[in-house]
Amino acid sequence: MDHVVEMLNISKQFPGILANDNITLALRKGEVHALLGENGAGKSTLMCILFGLYQPDSGSIKIRGETVRIDNPNIANELGIGMVHQHFKLVHNFTVTENIVLGIEPCSGPMLSLKGASQRIKALSEQYGLNVEPDAKIEDISVGMQQRVEILKMLYRNAEVLIFDEPTAVLTPQETLDLMKIMRNLIKEGKSIILITHKLKEIKAIADRCTVIRRGKFVGTVDVKESDEARMAEMMVGRQVSFEVEKAAREPGETILKLTDLRIPCRRKGDPIRIDNLEVHAGEILGIAGVEGNGQTELVEAITGLRRIESGSITVKGKEISQLPIHERIMAGMAHIPEDRQKRGLVLDYSIEENLILETHRDEPFSTHGFLNHEAIRTHADRLISAFDVRSGEGAISQARAMSGGNQQKAIIAREFDLDPEILIAVQPTRGLDVGSIEYIHKRLVEQRDSGKAVLLVSLELDEILDLSDRIAVISHGEIVGIVDAASTNEKAVGLMMTGVKAEARA
Repeated sequence: MDHVVEMLNISKQFPGILANDNITLALRKGEVHALLGENGAGKSTLMCILFGLYQPDSGSIKIRGETVRIDNPNIANELGIGMVHQHFKLVHNFTVTENIVLGIEPCSGPMLSLKGASQRIKALSEQYGLNVEPDAKIEDISVGMQQRVEILKMLYRNAEVLIFDEPTAVLTPQETLDLMKIMRNLIKEGKSIILITHKLKEIKAIADRCTVIRRGKFVGTVDVKESDEARMAEMMVGRQVSFEVEKAAREPGETILKLTDLRIPCRRKGDPIRIDNLEVHAGEILGIAGVEGNGQTELVEAITGLRRIESGSITVKGKEISQLPIHERIMAGMAHIPEDRQKRGLVLDYSIEENLILETHRDEPFSTHGFLNHEAIRTHADRLISAFDVRSGEGAISQARAMSGGNQQKAIIAREFDLDPEILIAVQPTRGLDVGSIEYIHKRLVEQRDSGKAVLLVSLELDEILDLSDRIAVISHGEIVGIVDAASTNEKAVGLMMTGVKAEARA
């Protein structure tokens, strides 16, 4: 069997953590090979070694049968290896073409000459069905389109082995389907793909084989066609995982969050978002379902204080909060798991323990007379890290930036749950998490509801909305087009409403 890449007995240690412990992975030519593991299992580390960003402590790498030493990404590029990172490496005020040629700029004498590059990018874009406009600025294009620019960066450098690190963590369901199509085109053109993911559905849809690692150790490689999701999940987590959300029926209580005649300026130059009446009660999870870009982001920003409203009212337990600063909204009983963990959720250059007190650093016991109490801060961080299984090399003092995306997410969730809020605004709470962590977060959200708290859940994962919600409000073109009981609806009905077909409000 032709192997384009063989990583043999790779080990890599960081301070306090053995990230890769004797792992072997072999990629065949023309296959999609999934690399599956929990958050912090060592998947990205292994691929960063293949891409030359880290050096292994022991083990060897063979490319097309030849043993190689990959000292940096330039050598990886020369060997035909490219990588799309989970968080993209793009210059936002540069064009698509400028980003793609960065580092290998084509020159005519002393002058930069982009015309030929632009034509080649257009040709590659058409060949692989990427539909990228070479002259567009990165800041003006969608996240899904930015990912395609990263793919083009690899293709422009003639990569034969393409590594995708959690590529769908930032995509809408439609963009995910488009990416799958692009991957099939890449394989058809003779490329080989390593796909880092923990979405089992995607592995079943696209991968040929799957290598599973758990806590840095190799568990096994399986043929995807012959393995079911439950088996792969058990290999990944080390125990059986329930895909069902267990929640007993319960009567909702008093209104906690109430939105009345709300008008919110649109992000784009369009009509304001209109929410005439929306209530979330104690002891219920209200899900907001909708295709991305239909007003969910503006709605959450208005409720949490990140966006001014034009008019209307937002109350928490009867208290008007629409003009209050963010800190006072938190004091009124609100917590927020934001959509973008790196931009809105964390200060990446702070340690975990500092991030865990961002909203409470003024309060006892974390500060006394304006001075921080580092012992109390450390104790608090250790408790949350343990309770929410946040994995990082150096524990509480680890820099947020150095953690995997899933562990960054768990740190935010730990901080927000610890506020014990009356109303929890959870936006994409399980984005980028593995099945074990998703199961855990879902349980915690249901616990929140069962303890009499209110949860507003915003997610692009329709399965998640249907599984967790008691009622579902569907948003389309900036308006709530219907509210339905989750128990008496289905994916098809909600999907139809998401396209703008109004439903009778039942709740």
